Amino acid sequence: MLGSLPPGMPVIVIDHESQDATREIARNHGASVFVRRFEGFVNARLFGLAHVHTPWTLMIDADEVLDEQLRDAILAAPDDVDGYEVVRSTFYCGRAMRMWSGERLLRLFRTDRVRLQAGPAAGGDAQLHERWVCEGPTGVLAGVLLHYSYPTHDEYREKFERYTAIEAAGVRATPMKLLAERLRTPLRFVWYALARGAALDGSPGLRVAWWSARYPAVVQWKALHRG
Repeated sequence: MLGSLPPGMPVIVIDHESQDATREIARNHGASVFVRRFEGFVNARLFGLAHVHTPWTLMIDADEVLDEQLRDAILAAPDDVDGYEVVRSTFYCGRAMRMWSGERLLRLFRTDRVRLQAGPAAGGDAQLHERWVCEGPTGVLAGVLLHYSYPTHDEYREKFERYTAIEAAGVRATPMKLLAERLRTPLRFVWYALARGAALDGSPGLRVAWWSARYPAVVQWKALHRG
């Protein structure tokens, strides 16, 4: 991630008490490192933004990389807008997934012109799947933000279990809601497989489509059965 940033850019890294070499690597790249206990995704992003002292902010995650075209586009971007969206492509087991490609996210913005909005995929008030929102004019940068979030299926499953548990804590479940989501799951799978192109990625794409289709039902099940 750090090696893909434009040269000379001041960098802030928020480290949530990691046990690997994250802090050393970040400092070797000249980053300012803040170590703090993890208190949620929204909290972490707002904490990072509060420590930015430049007019513009570029915010990316540790598993995201700028391709060369996007890096050049950031350097050349005019400042006649309040923010820029980037196009993100997410990888699963080493392959970019069609159903996760072309996602547009506001990631480069004037530091004082944005707010953060949580967007849990299954509804409710869980503080995750957050997005930056800019009320002023925005543009779109050329290039792609490469998202290497799921190197293996085990890591995908671990995140699936963790995120559905977080969302379950923020929804009010009922047996009827669970039943409704279970009935929608096959329809959602067909939508992902055909309309979103997951079937064109073969078995990995269909696996991602099926797990994604199950997500809201799993959230409802966990919410209904949490102790």
